Amino acid sequence: MTSKLPLSAFIICLNEESYLGNCIESLDQCAEIVIVDSGSTDGTASLVQSYIDNGWPIRFMYEPWRGYAGQKQFALEQCSQPWCFNIDADERLDAPLRKLLPDLLQAPADTVGWRVARRPYLIGYGYTPVKVRERRNLRLIRRGRGRYDLSQKVHEGIVPDGKVENARAGSLLHFRPLVMDEQILKENKYSSLKADQRFEAGLPPRSYKLVFGPLLYFLRLYFRNGLWRCGLPGFIEAMTGAVYAFLTAAKIYQRHALKARPNTDDALSH
Repeated sequence: MTSKLPLSAFIICLNEESYLGNCIESLDQCAEIVIVDSGSTDGTASLVQSYIDNGWPIRFMYEPWRGYAGQKQFALEQCSQPWCFNIDADERLDAPLRKLLPDLLQAPADTVGWRVARRPYLIGYGYTPVKVRERRNLRLIRRGRGRYDLSQKVHEGIVPDGKVENARAGSLLHFRPLVMDEQILKENKYSSLKADQRFEAGLPPRSYKLVFGPLLYFLRLYFRNGLWRCGLPGFIEAMTGAVYAFLTAAKIYQRHALKARPNTDDALSH
């Protein structure tokens, strides 16, 4: 165990026994690790307890599911250190990010948070190179200087109260290599949450997003994010993103269409 930084990592989980161990191992610099479980039925609780028994500064608690944003807000509120780091059970801090953490925590007082890049693990390739990463998201926040927007059903993020900077190095490594059969189910679930969120907010469907959105999503992932460097695994990853964009736009359209014109079997009139 290394010397501790004034940092609380917070994790929400449900049945993450297969992933959580390596996540915890990458957080050995943290003075506190808050893990909020929403009812795991696998060995997650036993795994966490084994780390607690070995002296890891983990606070493990149960909280009924509040939705992604609500659950993460609850976890954030349990943190006691000056800085708080949002990390998922299937994410790990890479070596450059671990090295940079002490400097990030010494940020000037007017900097309230840091955005961090993420690199996925691709089936048939492994973790993407340093230059191939997703856009940076706000993950490191001063305690009390940010909170989650509870209206967000998916892709929830911290809303900061102040200036946020980009971490100059390091990434979160995302290890959940789902075969396409399972990945499509995930994209279907997330696109439904996104479509419901936009529909409930009264936002209308956009035909250009249905037609051009998937292509633009693919181009952004494949060329700007650099997935072209990863061969066929990179192409598959970018195409999967395009599928998500299409499903989201199509579901938004259909939700509005069904409200305006409910399905009616009028076969006898034809």
